[in-house]
Amino acid sequence: MRNLLLSAASVLIAAITAPAQSAQLPKGAAHNIVLVHGAFVDQTSWQPVADILRKKGYNVTLVENPLTSLDADVDATKQALAKQDGKTVLVGHSWAGVVITEAGNDPKVSALVYVSAFAPDVGESLASLSKSGPATEGTAAIHPDAKGNLYIDPKVFPSAVAADLPPQIAESLANSQSPLNVKAFEAPVDIAAWRDKPTFYVITTKDKVIAPEAQKFFAARMKAQITEVAGSHASLVVHANEVAAAIERAALAE
Repeated sequence: MRNLLLSAASVLIAAITAPAQSAQLPKGAAHNIVLVHGAFVDQTSWQPVADILRKKGYNVTLVENPLTSLDADVDATKQALAKQDGKTVLVGHSWAGVVITEAGNDPKVSALVYVSAFAPDVGESLASLSKSGPATEGTAAIHPDAKGNLYIDPKVFPSAVAADLPPQIAESLANSQSPLNVKAFEAPVDIAAWRDKPTFYVITTKDKVIAPEAQKFFAARMKAQITEVAGSHASLVVHANEVAAAIERAALAE
């Protein structure tokens, strides 16, 4: 998975993989960024965005979610937050929107950023949100295996998840998915950290996993500052510059 996503980044994004350099961040900005990945991929999905932010001087941490349960992913995120020194922007893509909603009440978290992400309220789960929202090609293709692990049908994955990635990269990702356990899919959140934190949302207008209409609903309910990107569910790779810019705005939130 790591090599595949880095290959995609090298094809689609120029001049962002230089070694991190010392940079002067804006006065008052949160220096720490914690990036949490979604289901079916791993933490390297955030690498293009992380490279941009590190080059500008931010301390960036990529959380490696086990994807075995909501509690396990929240615990992994809290462990990452415990290592931060000072104000931290917590960012989640897709399924990780559920994770940061639960983990984001940490006092170090100065702002939340949702990127093509689910944003539940207390008592809501990924399952309930999926049932109540508009049907999409991607969600219709999610199926469990005999062990209760959820996958997106590999034949559907390229067009539903990563239509703007090179076809060979999208197909390789489809065949090397990191599954989400059904326990995580069904677990409701007990905390909605977005109620008490400055919140930002990157809406992907060509998304075939989380419908743009659902993303707009989440953003409006949270009163989030919105960035719209004309990309697929994989926009954190393809449109890394725009996503990084939204995160930088969140770093200045008070």
